[in-house]
Amino acid sequence: MTLTLIKIFTAAAVIAFASWLSGKKPELAGFIVALPIASLIALAFSYIEHRDPEASITFAKSILVGVPVSYLFFVPFFFAEKLGNSFILSYAVGLLLLVSGFFLHRYIMTGIAG
Repeated sequence: MTLTLIKIFTAAAVIAFASWLSGKKPELAGFIVALPIASLIALAFSYIEHRDPEASITFAKSILVGVPVSYLFFVPFFFAEKLGNSFILSYAVGLLLLVSGFFLHRYIMTGIAG
């Protein structure tokens, strides 16, 4: 339970700091938010909690594959104006592409891990 509370506090503190910083130095706050902070925190805590370097490396590889695949969600928004698509349609198509991306991710990770 203690580790869970530390995880929650750490994530909340980073978000709160970035939010506070955005009022004083918005460029720096934007850079901090753009960093893969969730990945950095999750990888560190995963290793601390499980002490399994192999699993942590696989976790990092999964993140590396997952990030560009997750961008599929935004593709319909990029073309929405040109195609005359509404926000709702773009959002729905983005979700479908994201589900497809999950299967692509799973296929790639099976090849890497297998």
